[in-house]
Amino acid sequence: MVEFSVAASEREIPRPAERFADDALDAHQSLVDRPLRTLKSGNAFAVLDSHGDLGITPDTSEGLFCNDTRHLSRLQLFFQDKRPLLLSSVIQDDNASLTVDLANPEITRSDGATIIPRDAIAIGRTKFLWNSVCYERIGLRNFDRVPHEFWLSLTFAADFCDLFEVRGMKRARRGEMGTEVTSQFARFAYRGLDDRIRRTVLRFSPDPSQLSKDCASFRFALNPGERTSLLVTVACDLVDASSLHASPIKSAPGVPAQGFAKAYQNARRELRALTSNVAKIEATNTLFTDLITRSTSDLYTLMTRSPEGIYPYAGIPWFSTMFGRDGIITAMMLMWADPEVAKGVLLHLAKAQAVTTDPTADAQPGKILHERRSGEMANLGEVPFGFYYGSVDATPLFVMLAGQYFERTGDLATIERLWGHIQAALQWCDTYGDRDGDGFVEYYRETDSGLANQGWKDSHDSISHADGSLAQGPIALVEVQAYVYAAKRAAASMAKALGLVDRADELEVAASALRDRFDRAFWCEEIASYALALDGNKRPCQVRTSNAGHALFAGIALPERAAKVAATLMSESSFGGWGIRTLNVGEIRYNPMSYHNGSVWPHDNALIALGFARYGFKLQAARLFEATFDASTYQDQQRLPELFCGFLRRRRRGPTAYPVACSPQAWAAAAPFAMLAACLGLELPAASNEVKLIDPVLPAFLDDVPLRGLKLTRSQFDLRVHRHKSDVTINVLKRWAQSDASVLMLKTR
Repeated sequence: MVEFSVAASEREIPRPAERFADDALDAHQSLVDRPLRTLKSGNAFAVLDSHGDLGITPDTSEGLFCNDTRHLSRLQLFFQDKRPLLLSSVIQDDNASLTVDLANPEITRSDGATIIPRDAIAIGRTKFLWNSVCYERIGLRNFDRVPHEFWLSLTFAADFCDLFEVRGMKRARRGEMGTEVTSQFARFAYRGLDDRIRRTVLRFSPDPSQLSKDCASFRFALNPGERTSLLVTVACDLVDASSLHASPIKSAPGVPAQGFAKAYQNARRELRALTSNVAKIEATNTLFTDLITRSTSDLYTLMTRSPEGIYPYAGIPWFSTMFGRDGIITAMMLMWADPEVAKGVLLHLAKAQAVTTDPTADAQPGKILHERRSGEMANLGEVPFGFYYGSVDATPLFVMLAGQYFERTGDLATIERLWGHIQAALQWCDTYGDRDGDGFVEYYRETDSGLANQGWKDSHDSISHADGSLAQGPIALVEVQAYVYAAKRAAASMAKALGLVDRADELEVAASALRDRFDRAFWCEEIASYALALDGNKRPCQVRTSNAGHALFAGIALPERAAKVAATLMSESSFGGWGIRTLNVGEIRYNPMSYHNGSVWPHDNALIALGFARYGFKLQAARLFEATFDASTYQDQQRLPELFCGFLRRRRRGPTAYPVACSPQAWAAAAPFAMLAACLGLELPAASNEVKLIDPVLPAFLDDVPLRGLKLTRSQFDLRVHRHKSDVTINVLKRWAQSDASVLMLKTR
């Protein structure tokens, strides 16, 4: 049994907790009017409102989370019994902290006389995360010419909801809650049905004047010009109940070992270390520089260290964990700028690669992980995502990434270390992935609790025929066959480097045969594009989708097909001004407000841009880049979201937001890196120790783009790319190079 006790003196002070329901905001209030702020460090993240509070709106993603559990469900600051007035709310450029400037509301007596005039007391909040602790400093300063005495209160609650509960799933049973309150701290504990204890401890400095199980109150007296501050820490941890010999409450975590300043210094130092290897992009267009700065900060905030290296968690709030597909594609788009991300992703996914068959997890030997969860519901099997392998594309993408990493770095030692995993992934594609032996990789879920669709468009209604009927499995997706083709070609190159000539030849033959077979089965002249998929009866789903663009990205498309696919993708029914839609206007299931049937995804457009560049369609790639850049200028903090709605672009209006899109999202943040590389034709092959720019173009919004810290195996360059109308020139600004290093601009047209 989790213990419960309260020890706190009751005094006659304002009770903001009792007013909470009156002050709560409508859950449906527009997030445009009340944008959320996010912080992340390691396995912890916080979703807060612009005041720096959390849990004010019911049924939202707000909270302090750690390991897929909400450890703090409410924290709200009151001045006397009123909410402070918001002046500004800013996430720092490096995402290290949230800074909020507030002011006191007017405080009056019952007869209406003013006690404290509005804007007399400045209130500054600084919040950040470090080592599963949320640190906050609340600074106070009296700008009035007379002294003032006032109460400051914090209301709080910890519900320990699993992330999937927060997303809306209902549970028949939950574990036991316990609380302990003293004059100095409030401790909460939850013993889950998985027999693990999750704990939250709030501490304050100075000690509260009064502390209860849901409110801490502090009395301050400030002379004119005087300053003071309040420090708050919220520590989260998780232990197995069997390991506790004392009371689970009394053995809960205490004061964090590090003070506010030291922890803040460490958090900033960690972010600087994570970004130390990434190439830096600058531009004369300051809005583009702001976009790249925000994207870089978001990407490396989402990076999480492991023994295998750094791994980009997919996104906040719903996907702040390891996803195979997301991590791989993010690493691909960052490859030219920071190949160390790819190395961490490859080693981490290799360690988690399935070695046995487990229908409940959609796992078979050689398959690459889709998703890793560590919350109570995953531990109990209430959701199947503890170690879940229900992704048909992550396995060939894993091999593709290994090939791209080797081409970029020449790191043969890592490829040797991974070769057994690469072979196992290829074996999965040829056996479990192709159970009917038709030469294509298909999917179907092993249990009803798994994902019905297992490509990147994994909504239940995302794979359909032209008449709108849903495809029945096993389903062979167009992009998956393209990934398998590219994987076999990449594996052939790696096998050759390892001296496995016969294996390399075998893989090249298999890839060539797949390309021919793919063209015959998937090409649909009626829609001038590839079919979205083949259903279980091998009938093509003849609908126009963005998926066909991935055939260009992976290189499986024949050149004559590529030109038609590009034209279809850039047609008015597909390209609506903000990017290529996931499903074309005119298709029966088209809905611009849907998740996958007409929306626009930045990462999807970035991969298509890379595909356009592969086949020489640079102007189309530049057009996608320009549309994505324009969309970013309308976003809060110029942060590209996971997706936005696919409505037609209109003058003087930005794209329509998708209400519950993750932001930040790793592969959305990586999209500008990929789009710039696509336009420049940027390649950095380790074998030749060269920086290549093949048929480079720049979109109209970019004139000058310095690229600093482009690292090759034995050299490093700073370059300047300059646009003269439709032409592009390259200047080497600085080099750290051996004599064989060079920069080449190649014209193939």
